[in-house]
Amino acid sequence: MNKVLQFGLHSSKFLAVPLRSLRFGSSIVSVRVGATSFNKRFMSNATSPFSINNTKGKEMKGSDRDEMGNIQDGQKEIEAMTVQELRATLRKHGLPVNGLKKELISSLRLHMDSNLQDESSSAEIKETTSSTLSESVTIKRKIRNKEESTEDDCISAEAYGERRVKQSTEKKLKAKVSSKAISNEQKSLTKTGKQKLRLKEEEASLTISSKVLKTDEIISSLNQSEPWTLLAHKKPEEDWKAYNPKTMRPPPLPEGTKSMKIMTWNVNGLRALLKLESFSALQLAQRENFDVLCLQETKIQVKDVEEVKKALSDGYDHSFWSCSVSKLGYSGTAIISRIKPLSVRYGTGLSGSDHDMEGRIVTAEFESFYLISTYVPNSGDGLKRLSYRIEEWDRTLSKYIKELEKSKPVVLTGDLNCAHEEIDIYNPAGNKRSAGFTIEERQSFRENFLDKGFVDTFRKQHPGVVGYTYWGYRHGTRKTNKGWRLDYFLVSESISANVHDSYILPDINGSDHCPIGLILKL
Repeated sequence: MNKVLQFGLHSSKFLAVPLRSLRFGSSIVSVRVGATSFNKRFMSNATSPFSINNTKGKEMKGSDRDEMGNIQDGQKEIEAMTVQELRATLRKHGLPVNGLKKELISSLRLHMDSNLQDESSSAEIKETTSSTLSESVTIKRKIRNKEESTEDDCISAEAYGERRVKQSTEKKLKAKVSSKAISNEQKSLTKTGKQKLRLKEEEASLTISSKVLKTDEIISSLNQSEPWTLLAHKKPEEDWKAYNPKTMRPPPLPEGTKSMKIMTWNVNGLRALLKLESFSALQLAQRENFDVLCLQETKIQVKDVEEVKKALSDGYDHSFWSCSVSKLGYSGTAIISRIKPLSVRYGTGLSGSDHDMEGRIVTAEFESFYLISTYVPNSGDGLKRLSYRIEEWDRTLSKYIKELEKSKPVVLTGDLNCAHEEIDIYNPAGNKRSAGFTIEERQSFRENFLDKGFVDTFRKQHPGVVGYTYWGYRHGTRKTNKGWRLDYFLVSESISANVHDSYILPDINGSDHCPIGLILKL
């Protein structure tokens, strides 16, 4: 009774491909071309079944030798095919049909070997999933190995070995070349992708740069038109901020709240200011709607007062002027008010003192407080008046306001000619011996005013804010906000809680100082 041996190798894809069959006498060779399995059916006279169980390193059993014989018979049948049959078979499989019979046989065998090799990996995977399938795959692998060994009958061992080595080498080279080609393609794609990404990044960068440039232009434009918004200081601390009246002023008081708005301004020559077409006292009054305006460094003489009054805004019918008589066109202070004061004083009342002769003090008494408009003497070039300033002027003024304070609280305002702290001056290190920032002046300011119970209203409201009120003409420092804070509202401690707002108006030009304001609840 004939025994049938059937084996097959299947890939993981399980593709269905038509079988191509070749009949050689009593044997049938079925080839599934380019697909997932390769089947051979050999007829033999063997009467008993057989199995192969991991024969690696073991002697062949009788059934193994019988099977090897069957495989050899099948190989001989292939060799027995005519040239026409071989070419027809090869043509069906899409293989070359040129050459001698020996070459055609070799081509068919190589094709079969290739199919078997391609399927070996999937067979090994199947082997791990099932013990039965594992045994079958092992059998098929053994048969394939034996089949390959029988080819030595037709091709010398040396020639076959060379062919196998050549085939293996060609496959490796092809795999290497293919891998390299894929790698190059990936690199090319990666390079292309990187180029595209780089182009996108550059476009995004250009867009962002354009936006940044526009933002920078806007910021630069704002800094040019509003330089005070730029924090300008040579030794700023971490929490310091630039003063911006647009964002740092409190909301207006509720309607009906009784209060008084007082402004003060060192005009550095009132006549020159009134001649300016770009700005006038009338415009300041319309914009700020102040109740009282204090002026310093008016530089007018007594004979000019009436003429100057005519140029002032209507509605401010009460004005009081103190002019220098020791030096004409020098110093000078004033108080202009829409509210009639209870009384007015000029100077400190100390006859013959220089500070009374230079028109540096005007005092107006209102119902709730005294208001003093003062222009403190500058220590001058070379600090020539430093000792006069700290030993006479500051002490006299301190005694004067403390005497007034016995009856009413005092509001002291004007150009006090002292940047009290480092935050009050752009370049503290470079001005330690400059008039207005010497250690002596700063110490005198503290001892005669702050230590006597007067409150610096702006600094109390804005403890970490850099806000200047003076910028020298000499180097155009106003454009870069390199200034000093020399103008103040100092108030008696008893009314410091009534201060609603203490502010600076750095946008108002016309002088090397700018106006400052105080809103005091009554």
